Amino acid sequence: MKNTPVSPLMNKVSAYIAGAAKKPLPANVVEKTKHHLLDTLAAIVSGSRLYPGQKAHSYIAAQGGTPEALVLGSRIVTSAVNAALANGMCAHADETDDSHARSLTHPGCGVVPAAMAIAERERSGGTALLRAVALGYDVCARLSMSLGDYEFRDAGHSTHTFGPTFGAAAAAGSLAGFDARQVRHLLSYTAQQVSGIACWMRDAEHVEKAFDFGGMPARNGVAAATMVSSGFSAVEDVFSGERNFYVAYGALGNPALLVKNLGRTYEVMNTNIKRWSVGSPIQAPLDSLLDLIRTHALKAAEIEHVEVRVSTTGANTTDNRHIPDICMQHMVACMLLDGIVTFESSHDEKRMLDPKVLALRKKVTLIGDRALQKALPSRQGIVTVTLKNGRKLRHHTKAVRGTAQNPMARAEVDEKCFHLLAPILGKGCARKLVDTVWTLEKVKDVRALRTLLRA
Repeated sequence: MKNTPVSPLMNKVSAYIAGAAKKPLPANVVEKTKHHLLDTLAAIVSGSRLYPGQKAHSYIAAQGGTPEALVLGSRIVTSAVNAALANGMCAHADETDDSHARSLTHPGCGVVPAAMAIAERERSGGTALLRAVALGYDVCARLSMSLGDYEFRDAGHSTHTFGPTFGAAAAAGSLAGFDARQVRHLLSYTAQQVSGIACWMRDAEHVEKAFDFGGMPARNGVAAATMVSSGFSAVEDVFSGERNFYVAYGALGNPALLVKNLGRTYEVMNTNIKRWSVGSPIQAPLDSLLDLIRTHALKAAEIEHVEVRVSTTGANTTDNRHIPDICMQHMVACMLLDGIVTFESSHDEKRMLDPKVLALRKKVTLIGDRALQKALPSRQGIVTVTLKNGRKLRHHTKAVRGTAQNPMARAEVDEKCFHLLAPILGKGCARKLVDTVWTLEKVKDVRALRTLLRA
């Protein structure tokens, strides 16, 4: 078959990925990238002890593999592909990891495990790792947006697998030192492996969801990079010509969005870090509830009724689920009883049978609000508390703490991550790891982090 000329779209994106390792990032982008790298490392380590993480560790332990990269939170050193799979699943073992609302993706759980695996394999330095992670977020978000994001999701596809797979591949290719032609081959192998349908919403144990969101994208992106590294050739332009990627998947989108403002708008800046270790639709209601609790010294015994309003899709996702951290009514009840939500309380499955929690859950009404649906991708929440004395208290959270519109400060990210890491790594090791990420430019070989990340 006659070769198709490489399109301007492919030329631009492949050249950008190939050159990203040598292009310094603006200072604010470096800082925000550190926030997301640390946040994802904390999600991986904490997730390693949850059921999906345990399954990932036991699966990879049986696979063997050339010792190239660490499975975080363990002493398993395996191939980069295997490590990416395990660490990706651990990163989304629950709802601790970051999210990019506009593109309907969780970039960190796909991009960071892939970048860490290849950085260890290639013995890359801290600066290269940061640039690769920022690149991965750019490609992840833009790929999803170029497919039509919300319309693509509504058609049954999984944005949470498409975008992160390409983001993982871009980060891996950058760390592998690919030139533009190798990047074109990388993207072709990535396109052949990308997949995903949104039935993950029915996953009751979060295992398949962890694979879909993090494990599969990270593994497939790294697999594409390692195949090209070993000399695999491929189609020169998977984005144009006969039977190309956008012919197959892009009917609802606009391919030009893949490169729009590339190098000017950094999507890591538009990515949200979760203040609470719960599903994204629950973040705003918990922010509102905390404000009401602290402003009015609310006690659970005073509550007659609680009305929670979120987007219609958010309500559908979190309505009386069987997993604590994605169940709206349960998490609202826990915060009212405790005055706060912690990682421990949001993962305490036994508490879902606690009579006090169950009694309070009955007082919580969850409503899918069409106006809040139209406000997406802004994940807003309105909480109205009716007290037994008839008084009504209302709070509307329009910008969740940790979102791009209301970002967490370094100290807040530091505190969140330290408390996730310390129970597994130990306080001293966790403190040193957090401090090392804040000065990652000084790290000459990412393998030096192994001693801080194994348990």
